[in-house]
Amino acid sequence: MDIFTVSLFGHREINDLRRLRDCLASIIKELIQAEPYVSFLIGRNGEFDEYAASVIKHTQKEVGKENNDITLVLPYTVADIEYYEKYYDSVIIPESLYGAHPKFAITLKNRWMIERSDLVIIYAERESGGAYAAMKYAKKLNKKIINIYTVLSEVF
Repeated sequence: MDIFTVSLFGHREINDLRRLRDCLASIIKELIQAEPYVSFLIGRNGEFDEYAASVIKHTQKEVGKENNDITLVLPYTVADIEYYEKYYDSVIIPESLYGAHPKFAITLKNRWMIERSDLVIIYAERESGGAYAAMKYAKKLNKKIINIYTVLSEVF
């Protein structure tokens, strides 16, 4: 099966969740309808990650999840993993991150996700932070990128 992999990254704090929701839901729905199978990779390190996961889950309820899944990619073991295993279709910690220093594990996790992605969806409104670093790394690897902040800025 041909799997189209999408990673999502964004800032810890988001100002306009409603506009973000509408734009992200439209992109997610379009991907699910256009691709034979879509695998979404997401972290859990801030407001964007949590919100994007809820948008994907809501879209799955609307259009079905026969041709898509959402995987939580963790940088290290967490105490409440059972909760995450119930919410996401799967939860993984990349093998290459075992033993990584916690200070660098999130950056390494982000790179791992980007390297496996066909598309990287970003919400980066400033040129700093983890989302911006992820976007720079995705550009370096010539990945297709959608910066939702830019899309929203052009529309309104």
